[in-house]
Amino acid sequence: MPRPKFRNPVPTVDIIIEVMDGRKRRGVVLIERRNPPPGWALPGGFVDYGETLEEAAVREAREETSLDVDLLGQFHAYSDPARDPRLHTISTVFIARAKGEPKAADDARAAVVVDPRDRSLLLAFDHRKILDDYLDSRKGRVPCPNPTKRTSRGTTTPTSPKPRASSARSKRT
Repeated sequence: MPRPKFRNPVPTVDIIIEVMDGRKRRGVVLIERRNPPPGWALPGGFVDYGETLEEAAVREAREETSLDVDLLGQFHAYSDPARDPRLHTISTVFIARAKGEPKAADDARAAVVVDPRDRSLLLAFDHRKILDDYLDSRKGRVPCPNPTKRTSRGTTTPTSPKPRASSARSKRT
């Protein structure tokens, strides 16, 4: 019996690199993509087989920006099947810090430090959403992508934003 072929999402990482001047945050790093799809993007890429998400984030940051980063932690995961026009990816986003000037390398045409609120650059993928969630988190709001569920017709509808509290009492004493 032939084995079924599975189609699974591909794991990726994106990194919000905060560039610091002493103790002050200067901005975040964006790269201009050398390959399609065009536009500016957070540094990131595909996770290699046998590599942890954290290792992939550090590697991609170094490959695309020439910066050595200190990962501060995972920020969020983004999984909309339409987030990457090439294929279905699931990206784990990290927040990192670095010092110095980014220098474009690998598949980055350019690397710049920008104010994350700047909307003048056309961002690839869902990176504007990621930066908006990042900005919200800095204001004390806990970001969560708008959860959706698929219907039988293939459209999406928002799910209930707040789970209902259970009326059952806890058996713990």
